Amino acid sequence: MIKETQRTTPFVIKFAAGIILFAGMFIMACVFGAADISVKDAWLALTSDAAGDKISIIREIRLPREIAAVFVGAALAVSGAIMQGITRNPLADPGLLGLTAGANAALAISIAFIPATNYFGIMIACFIGAAVGALMVFGIGAMKRGGFSPLRIVLAGAAVSAFLYAVSEGVGIYFKISKNVSMWTAGGLIGTSWVQLQVIIPFILAGMIVSLFFSRQLTILSLNEEVAVGLGQKTLQVKIVLFIVIILLAGAAVALVGNMVFIGLMVPHIVRAIVGTDYRFIIPMSAIIGASFMLLADTLGRTIHSPYETPIVAIIAMIGLPFFLFIVHKGGKAFS
Repeated sequence: MIKETQRTTPFVIKFAAGIILFAGMFIMACVFGAADISVKDAWLALTSDAAGDKISIIREIRLPREIAAVFVGAALAVSGAIMQGITRNPLADPGLLGLTAGANAALAISIAFIPATNYFGIMIACFIGAAVGALMVFGIGAMKRGGFSPLRIVLAGAAVSAFLYAVSEGVGIYFKISKNVSMWTAGGLIGTSWVQLQVIIPFILAGMIVSLFFSRQLTILSLNEEVAVGLGQKTLQVKIVLFIVIILLAGAAVALVGNMVFIGLMVPHIVRAIVGTDYRFIIPMSAIIGASFMLLADTLGRTIHSPYETPIVAIIAMIGLPFFLFIVHKGGKAFS
């Protein structure tokens, strides 16, 4: 039934529906919260030079926060989709290759040894840490013949992630900066500023543009590597470029909001049920659905226990864990 729907409904219509969903989520995120904001206030804040307390709340607090949610959700969803395509592993997400744990460890080390570093320095540290985490996972996976199998990558990723999280915790305790590290890694959008967005967004946009250019090669690679080689595809070069894209997207997301689990796992599965297995469609749709999901989670976090805030990472985990168990139960093919 799903495959029949995928054939009969053009991608343009599905993408347009995704855009409408995204627009609705964005408006809802701007309106709902502790402060009583109307749709009119939100519209004036976005389209005019009008002033006022409510409009200032939207422009200085909610708008940068929701833009961060959009780009982080899109980055994690796209990086998860790419990772599942490269490894042909339905349980892959940015945490699989030690990316998130590596970025956390690098963040803790940079705060401990270079306390005066600015936000750009923190972001670069997260990129380096994400790359080191990925290299460690693949180094362990390549130690034995037949490395890089999905099972071995999962096991290596789990071991490396545990080690790097321990490094992060150890550095925080030893240098008495646990509170500062926790503020970064707790997974939240509170306090997001326009300055941070100006630094992060170009890297996320660059990663997404490159992923779109390589979407056709990724589709072939995700089906069968031997076929890709037979078609003349330079699989090693394609993998290297795509891994750099994953590092950019995941590293930028961690630098901005800390740990966000399950988005990179859930969204690609949902998107494949809608658009099929062609990554020319999966990547743009993953960006839209990932952004919409993150906006929804942030809105719930601000409204469930208003005026207090529920951690967004807890909301995503409550949704994501049952989804993860369901995918495992179905052998990774529940939505394929």
